Amino acid sequence: MTRQSLQLDDAVYNYLLSVSLRESQILKECRTETAKLPLARMQIAPEQGQFISFLITLLNVNKALEIGVYTGYSSLCIATALPDNGHLDACDIDSEITAIAKSYWLKAGLAEKISLHIGPAISTLDKLIESNQSDTYDFAFIDAHKPEYIDYYERALQLIRKGGVILIDNVLWSGYPVNLEIQDEDTIAIRQFNEHLHSDERVMISMLPVADGITLVLKR
Repeated sequence: MTRQSLQLDDAVYNYLLSVSLRESQILKECRTETAKLPLARMQIAPEQGQFISFLITLLNVNKALEIGVYTGYSSLCIATALPDNGHLDACDIDSEITAIAKSYWLKAGLAEKISLHIGPAISTLDKLIESNQSDTYDFAFIDAHKPEYIDYYERALQLIRKGGVILIDNVLWSGYPVNLEIQDEDTIAIRQFNEHLHSDERVMISMLPVADGITLVLKR
């Protein structure tokens, strides 16, 4: 047995989906529509969405935070797994693309569980902190502008309770962080974020090679 994570080729990946993925019709429709968009690569993988739903249920999450909505696939995964009285605060800067998300939330009967905050996420998070929401969230998902990852993380860490979990997407960034010849803004930001998180003793962490890389953070 290899001591390294398995590199999935198309056949193995399709097998994984065939025996694991339980994707609802509304999620399939959202993913299909998103696949037609120019920035479809921003969409999380379906097995990643299912893993998020699994975590929401496992952790008994009632109050969740999402930084980066896009067309709403991850929001659907979170909100579907929340209890009837659960709530998601979803942050995004693009009112046009999130109109697609809102249409799917309505179609799924989940719109009342989700508050969409349009504007710079850092400003939204600061407002939540100023309104005494610190230490009240159970879960946060970060998948937005990479150069602001550390800023998102620091605020999310303040907003979630002790024992709460943050999930951060794109931490392996197609493998670019390991190649020091690649010095674009996003890659540098991911490198800096991963190093920042690795040295943060306030939390427990586990980076996993799921999709484009995810890190799970548990607030001590």
